[in-house]
Amino acid sequence: MNCQPRTPLLMATFAAALSISTAQAASSARCEVRSGAEAPAIVELYTSEGCSSCPPADRWLSTLNDQRHVLPLAFHVNYWNHLGWQDRFATPGTTQRQHQVRAVQNGRYVYTPQVVLNGQDHRGWHGQSPSALRQAGQSPTDTAPTLLIRRNGNQLTATVGSIPGPAALAGYWAVLQDGLVSRVTRGENAGETLTHDHVVSLYQPVPAWPGDKPQVLQLSLPEGPQFEALRVAFVVTQPDLVRPVQGAVLKCENPAH
Repeated sequence: MNCQPRTPLLMATFAAALSISTAQAASSARCEVRSGAEAPAIVELYTSEGCSSCPPADRWLSTLNDQRHVLPLAFHVNYWNHLGWQDRFATPGTTQRQHQVRAVQNGRYVYTPQVVLNGQDHRGWHGQSPSALRQAGQSPTDTAPTLLIRRNGNQLTATVGSIPGPAALAGYWAVLQDGLVSRVTRGENAGETLTHDHVVSLYQPVPAWPGDKPQVLQLSLPEGPQFEALRVAFVVTQPDLVRPVQGAVLKCENPAH
């Protein structure tokens, strides 16, 4: 019978487990993401559960998962709610954003589904892949600022680097949720079960600041289990809040739990 002491093995196992645990804790504490050298293509979909032509666009947006190069955002609007179905993801803020986009583009009206690619109306979205979207979208800027997003508990911080020249910058936070399901009982989509990804559940614009100075911006997430594990994007824009110059999305569970 082999009765060799096991203490060294136990100590080694404990040390390895402690090392892994410490590394995981450090990783959680450093929940952050940095932007790439090039800005991603920012794809905004304006949609509604009360719009019968919107589900194909919703399904297409769900296929855009290369978020290092393409950042998809689903803004649900409320102006179809009078048709009998209340879109629970639509807010006054997300609806107002589409009107702001229309004004910057000198458009005559708002509509759904509308895809906006890098601040421009994009009607050729049907079936486009992330690589095709990047090619179709004009480069947002020649001098994209650096962007670092960090999360500590419910506190988010975006650090935006400076750019040369006197140009001003602005931006917005977008809290994103995936896998949302609605069983529609009224309106144009009555009887349908709709699934949504990249839904902007919280939209918070940030006013313009001098672009030649670094900027630190903060957002406090509300309390609640729905904010434990989600994605948060920050998009840096020109002062009109429409034309993007940089963006990134952070995904991590609440490090405080």
